[in-house]
Amino acid sequence: MSSIYQALIEIVGEDYASNRQEELFTYSKDLGTSESKWPEYVVAPKTTEEVQKIVRLANEEKIAIVPLGGGMTLAGLALPLKGGITIDMKRMEKIIEVNEPGRYMVVEAGISQGKITSYLHKHHPHLMHSEPGAPPAATVGGNLAIHGQGDLAHPYGFNSDMVNGLEVILPTGEIARFGSCAIDAGWYTMHPLPDLGLFLGWNGTTGIMTKVSLRLFPHKQIRKMDLFAVENEALVPEILYELTHVGLSEDLVAFSSEIPPMMNKLHSISIVITGDSEEEIEFKRHLFFDVKLSKYIRSGVGGIAAVSQDRQRPQISKSADWKKGGGFEYVGAIMPVSAYPECYRRGAEISARHDIPYTVLGRVIGSSHGMMFSWSYAFNRADPETVRHAREALHETDEQVMEMNGAIWKPAVFGQKLMMDRMDTNTLQLMKKVKNLLDPNGIMNPGNWEVIQ
Repeated sequence: MSSIYQALIEIVGEDYASNRQEELFTYSKDLGTSESKWPEYVVAPKTTEEVQKIVRLANEEKIAIVPLGGGMTLAGLALPLKGGITIDMKRMEKIIEVNEPGRYMVVEAGISQGKITSYLHKHHPHLMHSEPGAPPAATVGGNLAIHGQGDLAHPYGFNSDMVNGLEVILPTGEIARFGSCAIDAGWYTMHPLPDLGLFLGWNGTTGIMTKVSLRLFPHKQIRKMDLFAVENEALVPEILYELTHVGLSEDLVAFSSEIPPMMNKLHSISIVITGDSEEEIEFKRHLFFDVKLSKYIRSGVGGIAAVSQDRQRPQISKSADWKKGGGFEYVGAIMPVSAYPECYRRGAEISARHDIPYTVLGRVIGSSHGMMFSWSYAFNRADPETVRHAREALHETDEQVMEMNGAIWKPAVFGQKLMMDRMDTNTLQLMKKVKNLLDPNGIMNPGNWEVIQ
């Protein structure tokens, strides 16, 4: 055994540390097209104190550490690009507090989204959190590290906008808290303390989140998802503006896909309508379809494609396995809602060049304050040629996003470089100073958001 491996065993126990090749292999890949990157060790801590000891060990040995949540990222963001220790956070899954009157909960950052949903459904059925469009195994900490969005993005914003407090292990091993919890006043708000937004969206390069306070929202007892469809993509932005002006939907997503054929070149808008009574549902439908969308229906340019029965919360990550072989990856971008037509057209063109059926989707953020776009590219994991095509399509899409003055969401190293090449020089240098101040030994998820200048 190496001295590092022995030290990790002493911290977490023999069952939760490994340097065996068959287990390291599991952590060397993600679900996307990224090439394998192997860690030297994998460790699964149970407590904040164990994480703290691992970080201090990494500093002493000058070895990289990569925090891993549910492993649901598709762009290599949690792969050990420079080896080192992968810290699997999934054992840190406690629900510490649920404050129903204050509508927030405090959890360990390794907890899965599915466990939170299940717990709230059973014990607090009138509350809900914003679920990302990802499988239930995705974790809270992983979602916040990439500025995740969820099915309450309209009207509440990104999931990172819904944080009331954080506990973080800094790269040098100290524990710090942010928000009202920092002054022992509870976990109910980030305001009005000084804003120290040094961890959300940094891909685990500035610290490891161990506890999080999340805002909760009213959970309505009836949930319907209706579809409104148009053929002309240019109409989508104004329709979304009309719908967000009402302010009564829980989620708004516009999408178009080549398969199945009946959806090709058709643009559907899913409108999630919720309520505690059928009367509330019908009232909202009346405002949407009889008032705001009636002009599109009367003119024949749009129509109600489906009025659903009761529906579960949507998982927008579900994608058909068009290429067979179980692979898909997507480029995300945050752009104005008005960009939908051009995003659709360019995405369809890129897909066609690479022989991939197109799938273009946009979820409304806030009240038409922005849109989270995704362009999905399917591939066959057993066919290197389809993997190559998907990877090239992803890179082309990153470049297209920058040409359209968008911001790449969850960017891999390729996309990070594109954005840093365009970034304001002073902003870039400030990022470098912050990283050097917090992480003087450069151990935190190196390779991500590395400012070279």
